[in-house]
Amino acid sequence: MVPENEAEEPASIQLHVSLPSGRSAAVSLPPSATIGDLKVAAQQVLDQPFLRLAAPDGRLLDCQDRVTDLDGDCLAVALRPKIAAAWRAFALWCVGGRVITWGYGIFGGNSGRVAEKLRNVQQITASSFAFAALLGDGSVVTWGSPRDGGDSSAVQDQLRQVQQIHAGKRAFAAILADGTVVTWGDAESGGDCTEVQDQLKNVQHICGSHGAFAAILTDGTIVTWGDPEYAADSTDVRDQLRNVQQIQSTRSAFAATLADGAVVTWGIWESGGDSSAVQDQLKNVRQVCATDFAFVAILADETVVAWGDPLFGGDSSEVQHQLKSVQRVHGNTGAFAAILADGSVITWGDGNDGGDSRAVQDQLRNVREIHATGRAFAAILADGTVVTWGDAECGGVSAQVQEQLRNVQQIHGTKSAFAALSARGSLVTWGNPQRGADSRAVKDQLSYV
Repeated sequence: MVPENEAEEPASIQLHVSLPSGRSAAVSLPPSATIGDLKVAAQQVLDQPFLRLAAPDGRLLDCQDRVTDLDGDCLAVALRPKIAAAWRAFALWCVGGRVITWGYGIFGGNSGRVAEKLRNVQQITASSFAFAALLGDGSVVTWGSPRDGGDSSAVQDQLRQVQQIHAGKRAFAAILADGTVVTWGDAESGGDCTEVQDQLKNVQHICGSHGAFAAILTDGTIVTWGDPEYAADSTDVRDQLRNVQQIQSTRSAFAATLADGAVVTWGIWESGGDSSAVQDQLKNVRQVCATDFAFVAILADETVVAWGDPLFGGDSSEVQHQLKSVQRVHGNTGAFAAILADGSVITWGDGNDGGDSRAVQDQLRNVREIHATGRAFAAILADGTVVTWGDAECGGVSAQVQEQLRNVQQIHGTKSAFAALSARGSLVTWGNPQRGADSRAVKDQLSYV
């Protein structure tokens, strides 16, 4: 890029930024501007809030570089933003971009302490009160409550070539490239796996309860650790745990789906750890979902079987005749919501948590997705509008932001608040202001993600 008059630095530089669709726009910037400044200007002029800039040869540009180092015009790649939710805070990012956090500061809503380390973020996982970000080089950055996994300094040297990060309520477990595991956070809640470390080899997947972890190995067996009161002890069913394909958890129980479609459970019986009453029905299971105190299995014939605490979703008898052609089921603290093939929704469990959807039943048509806070649900309809129900203080009432909930693409929930992103990148939050519903402080940062 050569100025018209090499003896004098131009007052501004003209650049063209193009989207893959062919749409382009001219941007004027001072010579001192960075690629980051160019990105923000491109976001504004192209009306695309989440972009990454690339050179004509496809090489991604570093936001710290100067625009004067750019050889010719550039391509703007539209990115899909992602949101992770802890119990009281949110984190929003695009792969390779910045991370924006809000909510209860000490429980993950303030990531300022590690902001400079959050570069090339690939994935963010949340425990109840902390976040862990997996970077492109396989390292990990954590923030939030130190006791609950927000401080990984004790194992930082071990967090190399990390492939996956999984969370329990108060601890994290990372699977490395060699199939071994590194844990941190509250030791009694699974943050210390030293007693089973020699067994944690060739690990494929990990699931966390409120105080324990269960890992699936490549041979289909499992290894558990953490607090016995939260299902860390699987000794009684160890002989049955063969060819395990999936694991789901409630607050203090686990349910493992085997290759033949059977299910094995263990843990506190009130939370679904005892499935003996429905064991003969648990055949050809396709998927298992959970509330804090109950499980529900979707069978191959698209019917469901529920067990656990009857008050919190473990008894679906009142709606069993309606639970046909079930496609997906979502749970929160004490209620389930099932999406049927025709796009309608059936709910059961604690009515205060959203188990009673009669007030909005006529609106629940053509439902595309359902998301939950601890005590409420939000459904995205096919037209991009949103229907909510459940505890008002936990996001069950969205009347104040309803007009903004248009063309919604994503919704995520903390324990008491929802955050929705529209197709145009606008962020809408509602529910408990202390737990993520107040996002005013970060609205102006969205252009920089």
